[in-house]
Amino acid sequence: MSDDHHPLLVLVGPTASGKTDIAIRIARRFNGEIVSADSRLFYRGMDIGTAKPTTAEQATVRHHLIDLCRPDEVLSLGEYQRLAYQAIDGILARGRLPILVGGTGQYVLAVVEGWGIPAVEPQPRLRAALEALGGPEAFRWLNALDPAAARRIDARNLRRVVRALEVTLTAGLPISELQRKTPPPYNILMIGIQRNRRNLYERIDNRVDRMMAEGLPDEVSRLYEAGYSRGLPALSGLGYRQLLAYLDGEMTLDEAVARIKFETHRFARYQDTWFRPDDERIAWFNFDELATPETAIFSLVEKWIRSTEP
Repeated sequence: MSDDHHPLLVLVGPTASGKTDIAIRIARRFNGEIVSADSRLFYRGMDIGTAKPTTAEQATVRHHLIDLCRPDEVLSLGEYQRLAYQAIDGILARGRLPILVGGTGQYVLAVVEGWGIPAVEPQPRLRAALEALGGPEAFRWLNALDPAAARRIDARNLRRVVRALEVTLTAGLPISELQRKTPPPYNILMIGIQRNRRNLYERIDNRVDRMMAEGLPDEVSRLYEAGYSRGLPALSGLGYRQLLAYLDGEMTLDEAVARIKFETHRFARYQDTWFRPDDERIAWFNFDELATPETAIFSLVEKWIRSTEP
């Protein structure tokens, strides 16, 4: 159940929509601190390609959950959720406004909705055995052990089917029971940043060009030379995957840049699938159609903050 006096502002939107800039402006205006909900920002040494807030931006407003681990380390969703709640509660204890900002849908919603995330570590032997069953047989097992989970999971997604079985068999309880949501004790306002698609693509392309000019190829080379392999999840992200292919001679630099732009366009469309259907909970602001979107956002936030005061 929410607590009317514990405000949490959430800012969502696709990549390159301008979330970082408006979040910093809101934080400066309303005595806030920013909690990142972007999984690309967890990794140290991956700055340009993730559009990480600059040192100057982080000096202006305090940021949390950035540079948490090395590129070869894994931060689970459950661990992220725990750290996010810890950061939010710390900000509230200091009498400041926590602002959760991100484009990684599952990380945002895990916090906002209080997802139950099973604390079951990967079981390599069990996982291998389940994968060996093959997709249809593994799904048949899941349907028998946890019909509720089977209804929510695409039978063709072997990775998710196997994980559901792994958790169920290890914990001794259906994963659907372990994943029940418990809303956190916050008064939540969600704001969404929109751009018209053509303008968003142009912003993406300009940002990629800027990243290249700022030294993204050198950043990727340093990671590669430090021993971080292409197989790491961190290096499968946009910009890194394509430039590693370039460094390995699989494509030209121009081809890599074009591929980064194309796949970032597609990623932005994918981000929409997490948030755009949620029009009832999210107040959307189209920065290409409103004359003064910042003023409108400030007005909404100010009214909401007043409503949270005792």
